[in-house]
Amino acid sequence: MPRNLPPLAALRAFEAAARHLSFKSASEELRVTPAAISQQIKTLEDYTGVKLFRRLTRALALTEAGKQAAPEVSAAFDQLEDAYVIMRSGGRAGPLTVSLPPSLASKWLVPRLGRFHERHPEIDLRIDANTRLVQFDKEAIDMAIRFGMGSYPGLKGEPLFQTRTLPVCSPKLTKGANALKHPADLKNHTLIHLQETGAAAMEDTWAMWLRAAGIDDVDPTRGPRFNTYSLLIDAALAGHGVALVEYVFADEELTSGKLVQPFADVPILNANLGYHVVYPPHHADDPRLQAFRAWLFEERDRTLNITVPGR
Repeated sequence: MPRNLPPLAALRAFEAAARHLSFKSASEELRVTPAAISQQIKTLEDYTGVKLFRRLTRALALTEAGKQAAPEVSAAFDQLEDAYVIMRSGGRAGPLTVSLPPSLASKWLVPRLGRFHERHPEIDLRIDANTRLVQFDKEAIDMAIRFGMGSYPGLKGEPLFQTRTLPVCSPKLTKGANALKHPADLKNHTLIHLQETGAAAMEDTWAMWLRAAGIDDVDPTRGPRFNTYSLLIDAALAGHGVALVEYVFADEELTSGKLVQPFADVPILNANLGYHVVYPPHHADDPRLQAFRAWLFEERDRTLNITVPGR
């Protein structure tokens, strides 16, 4: 029997307008005029015989019927989107594609991937190492790990790592002449800086750390700069100075003793920032994503148990 459904365009207009509670925002999303959105809503209201919105003086509100229908319509479009992905992939589930910053990929994720492949050889994993904004509705990205405050409207966001910055160096700098024993000893050593494209200047981080440690006679701007964590850590391993690093990036080196924290009972900078696992809510039921997410948080816990100082 034929389906008794209103026009798809009218349902799309309703779903966008209900999500934004704005005809203007819905029109911008769907790339039509606000008048076109209004006309589609009228078409849907005529088709159903009930009002879906209450037009207030300076706002738009859903009626009771609109409130009950909105989440169901959104869920239906999510399913349509999933069906489209299946069509586009030729009916195959395809690889699980995860986007994350290059430093986190190279210094933390990649060294651990062997354990994931051993557990889930059936999952074809793709790593997309970048920091750009992911558009899940337009790209073949299933999950992202991003650095920020944790606010990702319309997406599911889960905290993975909180920012914890600490000084590290080669063990040889803690011995012999000018050995590093106290923060004040930094005046006799080189400060190593990270200055990634688009990142905050590391001299500000060194300035905050020195201020927190009560040190005012060390210039926080001096020393070489590197644009990746890999180079920063390589410089510290070579004994070229003391680096401020995110503890997760130096996990392997700290565990093996190749790098050490030269000071005891000194500040470890914390911020309201961190790495978050981000994905569209309708991806949550993907068994590939569920498996990778579970493994990811297991590895996070393993890392925390080994390397987090001050626990």
